[in-house]
Amino acid sequence: MGFLVNPIAGMGGRVGLKGTNNVSKDALALGAKPVAPTRAVEFLERLKELGVTSKIDLATCPGTMGQDESELASVDAQILSMSAKTETTADDTKLAVKLMVKSKVELIVFVGGDGTARDILDAMKDANSLPVLGVPSGVKMYSGIFAANPREAADVVQDFLEGSAQIMDFEIMDADEEAIRSDRLNVSLYGFLKGPFVPMQLLGSKQVSPETVDEHESQMAVARFIVEEMGSKATYILGPGTTIKCIADLLGVAKTLLGVDIYRGKKVFKDVNEEKILREVKDWNNTWIVLSPIGRQGMLLGRGNQQISPEIIRRVGKEHLIVAATKSKIQGIEDSVLRVDTGDAKVDGMLRGYIKVAINYREWRLMQVV
Repeated sequence: MGFLVNPIAGMGGRVGLKGTNNVSKDALALGAKPVAPTRAVEFLERLKELGVTSKIDLATCPGTMGQDESELASVDAQILSMSAKTETTADDTKLAVKLMVKSKVELIVFVGGDGTARDILDAMKDANSLPVLGVPSGVKMYSGIFAANPREAADVVQDFLEGSAQIMDFEIMDADEEAIRSDRLNVSLYGFLKGPFVPMQLLGSKQVSPETVDEHESQMAVARFIVEEMGSKATYILGPGTTIKCIADLLGVAKTLLGVDIYRGKKVFKDVNEEKILREVKDWNNTWIVLSPIGRQGMLLGRGNQQISPEIIRRVGKEHLIVAATKSKIQGIEDSVLRVDTGDAKVDGMLRGYIKVAINYREWRLMQVV
């Protein structure tokens, strides 16, 4: 098994950069911390827990691209013949993949986001039958190649090893991060990678909400219900998405479509990051988080809204989560469950169970969070 870590993946999330491509130095300047190494170690430790590491030969990259994480997890690995770099690039990812293909690995597992998936696809033009699996560590992860979280990625590897995982094509999506930073969603199909599929453990690619009159009217019905229930003295952390934007429209304030905002006292603090939220919220007992799950994937927290960090979720509490989604979005969510992947196992555990979802005007649906 080839194992590759993109050490800068996901660093732009909590600091509000909506991605890390070409802005890793900006992310560091804003106080971002590496995300991928921790996710990589969590994946490897789960492999050990399952007893998989004793049954496979692991080939990985030097330094922060896999060797360091393997050593931290006490997993033996063969180190590919490439130079270790302090600052890695897409070219390093592509070289690593080509070396893994040459070494005849049977599965490539990478820790990263959509950008890493695109780089791997570029490097596999002549080896497109080799299966690939993504351990989520990016900001958005609209592609379908990713497991739900690092632990479930390890479970997929076990199923692959036992021959019980089906190999299928997964969409690799190309999200224009510059457009997203300008609050414009520009996502297109980049290509396909083969990978192991296990139901409930891979989420599929993101489904964008349809821009139809009926869907907008449904979103506005949900928004009216939520606005009528909002307290005049409460603080609301508004997540990204068109459904949440409808709430802001009814409140008469501008909303960052693809970012996180704070609404309080008829005023809005736009496009905030984790630090800004922690600084601006004064009364956590009267603060609410308003979210809509990602279409098809059902991801509620942990993708595209990492500004709402585990610390913020812990302070607000599950009881103060407001979830909004139209009936058509709910019907399109695979396996009919919502998911969380905050990067903090205790916070994920706190959020699991059942939660109410506003699906129409004065209409709730109870949904399971896993």
